Amino acid sequence: MADTRDFRDIQYAFAKHIRDPANNPPPTDAEDRRMAIYRELFFNNLRNLISQTFPVLKKLHSPEKWSDLVRQFMVRHEAQTPYFLEIPGEFLQFLQDEYEADEDDYPFLVELAHYEWVELALSVSDEENDMDGVDPDGDLLEGVPVKSKLAWLFGYQFPVHRISLDFVPTEPGEQPTFLAICRKSSDDMDFMELNPVMARLLELIAENDSASGRDLLTSLGEETGFADIDQFIGHGLQAMQQMRDAEIITGTRKSPA
Repeated sequence: MADTRDFRDIQYAFAKHIRDPANNPPPTDAEDRRMAIYRELFFNNLRNLISQTFPVLKKLHSPEKWSDLVRQFMVRHEAQTPYFLEIPGEFLQFLQDEYEADEDDYPFLVELAHYEWVELALSVSDEENDMDGVDPDGDLLEGVPVKSKLAWLFGYQFPVHRISLDFVPTEPGEQPTFLAICRKSSDDMDFMELNPVMARLLELIAENDSASGRDLLTSLGEETGFADIDQFIGHGLQAMQQMRDAEIITGTRKSPA
């Protein structure tokens, strides 16, 4: 038992040193040249993985700041998954729940990280659209519109889809930015920016099982206080057609035989 305990202690000391070499000494008698190989290997692999998932976030930071952010994640976050593709989600969780923002951090840091993570999460999602009960060319007004399971709707305070080295906002937008992010049948990723009314319409479609598109638009027109309901329905139909073209809506529910 003593040998097992000693070996476990060595493993813990090794892991602590790899995660935080500045504050944890390497295992006793470990050659620093060899430990340096492990230190660089683990950190560089983690930094490369996170950089690939969050490319815009990486570009906005200096190499030193980005490395420091990854190091803080490595030191402070206790990951709950051994799966490589789930590590970026752990990094997002770290930013949301554990990271203590500096005064010079971007105010959109967490939102941009979430937006970039969604692309990975959608690309590896095992959800599929069951098209057996869906008519892709169905009448969107008289039929029951169906939202794609691979179209995710999010609202952001910042226009995260526009952020780049040439556009770095310092204040939230005048109104929230709503994005429907979609994985198409070709597996290509795409998004559509929606105004608040379109976003609400997509929410209603997602929650709906039996109401027709016309009924949903009538209710939404009344909810928003639109004076001319017929005109509102016309605009709503155009919006649904655009969402169907983008595969955010897959079609209409088929009537039972």
